[in-house]
Amino acid sequence: MISNRRVEADGFGTDRAPLSYWTSDAGGLDQFKNWTKISAVRFQKQLIAAADQFPPRSHDEHEDQCHVCFFVHGYNNGWQDAARRYEKLCAALFSGEDGLGLCISFDWPSRGDVLGYLPDRAHARECANDLANVLSALYDWLLAKQEATFKNPADACKAKVSMIAHSMGNYLLQKAMAAAWTRKNQPLLVSLLNQLLMVAADVDNDLFESQSSDGTDGDAVANLTYRITALYSGRDAVLGASAGLKHFGVRRLGRSGLASCPPLGKDNVWEVDCSSFFPPAVGGMDIHSAYFENENTLALIEDILRGTDRLVLEELGHTEGSAWPPPPAVITA
Repeated sequence: MISNRRVEADGFGTDRAPLSYWTSDAGGLDQFKNWTKISAVRFQKQLIAAADQFPPRSHDEHEDQCHVCFFVHGYNNGWQDAARRYEKLCAALFSGEDGLGLCISFDWPSRGDVLGYLPDRAHARECANDLANVLSALYDWLLAKQEATFKNPADACKAKVSMIAHSMGNYLLQKAMAAAWTRKNQPLLVSLLNQLLMVAADVDNDLFESQSSDGTDGDAVANLTYRITALYSGRDAVLGASAGLKHFGVRRLGRSGLASCPPLGKDNVWEVDCSSFFPPAVGGMDIHSAYFENENTLALIEDILRGTDRLVLEELGHTEGSAWPPPPAVITA
């Protein structure tokens, strides 16, 4: 875990603090005692060593290549809520012999209070600079690794780098990617991330448009990522409330999908309407987080992270569920 929450005696607070680095070999990640604080240098060395243990893959086995994946939680998540979601995500996708590799939680100090929605958005923007520092360091390391690989193919990186961001965590990621892109002189088509999953994203749905209200943020995200997938649902009542709070005149990506798909000039951005995966009993407030509880959406997330082509996913029916809408009522005489 990488966190910019203030460290307290029995956990993490809701104030921003300098980045700290943590590891755990125990279950119950919502228990502060199960985390050990280490230095940034040691964290980096341990991460590199762990990734170096991944099995090497040839080009035709790229879907089996392991990941170093970052998870950025959303709004209204105290650190224990975020830790529980992270732990469940690791168990579902990254554990065992067939797991996807390693997952790192980027834990930012969401207020964890519904009444604090707009202050939390401003807080997310402040926290983006800390994630930008992580991404910038990762970018530099990957460039050095590419140069080493050119000299000796045996030094090739054995991992893909990917990101899963949920809800307002996407806003934090958006701003962090824009900052990192600017710092690195706006490189074109350099993949910092292989796969980015924007789950129930609480960002403007015109983010990737040329005339976006967010300026060049979408260009930054698209240019630093090989493929971007937005998972959304019009049944998401949380993002309906989000749009009402802002009155920005722009719909939420996680509720309405992309303004155009694919956005002009950004063929690496696509979307999946996940409404059909959630049964009628799953209410609109619950759908916002149900992506991480539903076995079919988790399977879709795994397929996307592995890099399965979008047309293959659609042809196999992996982008559609059968739980909703409910069947029409039978009318009897």
